[in-house]
Amino acid sequence: MAVELDHSFTTAKPIDDSYATILDLERLVPCVEGGSVLEKMGDESVKAEIRVKMGAMSMVFTGTVEVAEKDEAAHTARLAVKSREAGGQGHANANVTFALNDGGGTIHTSAQITGKAASMGEGVMIGVLDALITDFTGKLSQL
Repeated sequence: MAVELDHSFTTAKPIDDSYATILDLERLVPCVEGGSVLEKMGDESVKAEIRVKMGAMSMVFTGTVEVAEKDEAAHTARLAVKSREAGGQGHANANVTFALNDGGGTIHTSAQITGKAASMGEGVMIGVLDALITDFTGKLSQL
């Protein structure tokens, strides 16, 4: 199942501070509800885990988050997320593109999900992802 979502966020921080924040994966990943960094693998890559509740079901995904592209002059960056469902056959991969401006920015998420999570249906999946990203943008604006 493929899902595309767009969100915006606001912040009082200068654009350069916001840009540094989205590239700091050890600070950024825990902003996702249930997200944690397990190990720093390099300056632009971490091993991470996320615990997701979908209705009565709870799942754990482990994998990597890395800065795949960045353009400091344009204040844009694309993060690549690759994860597998712990104890299952599914995966959740995503490209998360940040475009910053003075006072905030936008986040475009392009996700591909398989396994138990996808079997919940597109409506449930979109609802869960939308809630996760909305919560994330609120925490991001506080960093």
